[in-house]
Amino acid sequence: MTFHIKKGKENLLVLIRKAGYIPTSYSFATKDEFNFIKPLSGRKEKYPRFHIYVEEDFEKGDYVFNLHLDQKKASYGKYSAHSAEYEGEIIEKEARRIKEATERL
Repeated sequence: MTFHIKKGKENLLVLIRKAGYIPTSYSFATKDEFNFIKPLSGRKEKYPRFHIYVEEDFEKGDYVFNLHLDQKKASYGKYSAHSAEYEGEIIEKEARRIKEATERL
């Protein structure tokens, strides 16, 4: 699920941490995209977990969030495919929670 949040006073790292997310060990997915997780079990790198890629839209002054739920670690040998949910009630609820958490900043 993709959604936008207006940039405010806080930088992205402060913003995302206040929403309960932590940087991954590979925080930079690409040069312009950041990578964060929120484990549902409370432990880093455990599954299931919410996973967000964030890009900055410089023209609009927004952060663009791409949220999904990783159900389990990739288990297909050398391939990186994994079981994830990209839409549905749990994803919509988490997107609303992130928006509400970041609006207070």
